[in-house]
Amino acid sequence: MSISIIIPTLNEEQYIVDLLEYLKKDQSYPLVTEILVVDGHSDDRTRVLASGTGARVISSAVRNRAVQLNIGAAKATGTILYFLHADTFPPREFAKSIRLAVVSGCLCGCFRLKFNWDHWFLAANSWFTRFNFRVFRYGDQSLFVDRDAFFRVGGFKEELKLFEDQDLVVRLERVGSFVVLPDYVVTSARKYRRNGPYRLQLVYYCLYLLFTLGFSQKTILKTYRALIPYPMI
Repeated sequence: MSISIIIPTLNEEQYIVDLLEYLKKDQSYPLVTEILVVDGHSDDRTRVLASGTGARVISSAVRNRAVQLNIGAAKATGTILYFLHADTFPPREFAKSIRLAVVSGCLCGCFRLKFNWDHWFLAANSWFTRFNFRVFRYGDQSLFVDRDAFFRVGGFKEELKLFEDQDLVVRLERVGSFVVLPDYVVTSARKYRRNGPYRLQLVYYCLYLLFTLGFSQKTILKTYRALIPYPMI
């Protein structure tokens, strides 16, 4: 049983080397068969820096996270796919924890979440990520999934630019169990620092409500860009 780590990137030169070096130093790293960085034509040195660490760098024809993730999954050779953001650091011995979860019968799952900003509001929000409820689940928590199950449900929907991970998990839960592992990933709070933690979190919950009520991606994206001063997509 091996793990392929898939990291979508777009102008991530600030984070990508630190993340890749961190992953390679982890004691459970031998369980990882490869790291694939799928880049959406970055304007900075992301591709060069990632390649310099030994990661396999793949170019995507479009800047679309769902497309990039599907490209990485199609080229991956591991029996477990682990989708990770470029500014998110998994816990120590992450690969061992993922492998044990899959061996115990979990089809897919994620870790709990912490931010790299000591802010009481973000800490409170992070506390709720221990619960296996979709409303408390963030893409930053990373996602591991059995490769066969991923392709069985059709992978990420490439027409989605927001909540593509939530949509995938909904379909995965129809064919197997999802687990939130007790260790924590640590992710950058850059979006919250730039937009304000209270405003951004409230907007996210509003967008999630629109998503669960079945509003179109066009409407959700329009709302996102109208309410967030510094959107990330």
